[in-house]
Amino acid sequence: MSIPITRFPKDPPVSYASVRDQLQNGDVLICSGDGVFSSMIQQATDSVWSHVGLILRIDSIERVMLLESVEPLGVRTIRLSKYLEDYSNDGKPYPGGIAVIRNRKFSQSIRKTKLTELAQYAIDLFGYSYDKDEITKIAARILASKVPFTKKQMKKIKPDREFICSEYVASCFEHVGLPVQWSQLGFIAPSDFASDPNFDLVAVLKQKASGRA
Repeated sequence: MSIPITRFPKDPPVSYASVRDQLQNGDVLICSGDGVFSSMIQQATDSVWSHVGLILRIDSIERVMLLESVEPLGVRTIRLSKYLEDYSNDGKPYPGGIAVIRNRKFSQSIRKTKLTELAQYAIDLFGYSYDKDEITKIAARILASKVPFTKKQMKKIKPDREFICSEYVASCFEHVGLPVQWSQLGFIAPSDFASDPNFDLVAVLKQKASGRA
């Protein structure tokens, strides 16, 4: 099922409890947020999407985790259910709509060894935190999607040790040979995951969560 770019999916939201056991390693959480940084990304890409994160299951401890890069913290992990029940430690869910999408090539291409490699790569990037200069570089890459930059200018603002969410997740996919098709606007955007024909909508998630984490 394709994913709309300019509007949030009209599919009825489902509870996290009803889809938790169906979620797979490599699924992607895709969000339509209403914060300042979210609005910047949405406006730059003419889309509703502002954030993505990579889902990894740790069944040995009965947890479904989300690996993501968030401003201003940088690369981190949290349990996925926290998005739906207590996103900012204030008892409220994520401020916006959230859905899960899946790359249909993932399960066929990524066997156990490759999955371990993906997890190691994603985790090795934990702690790549933003600072003021890095946020400026990220904003410049977003601006470059609307204002043509020279090759010399683009070289100065290319990702180094800073990632917006979509660059982080795309880097993880690329590391295991599944590059995300993107618009070449100066940065890989959340909307590129929606427009990539290899990704299908799994579910729109209802807030709040209940049951297991």
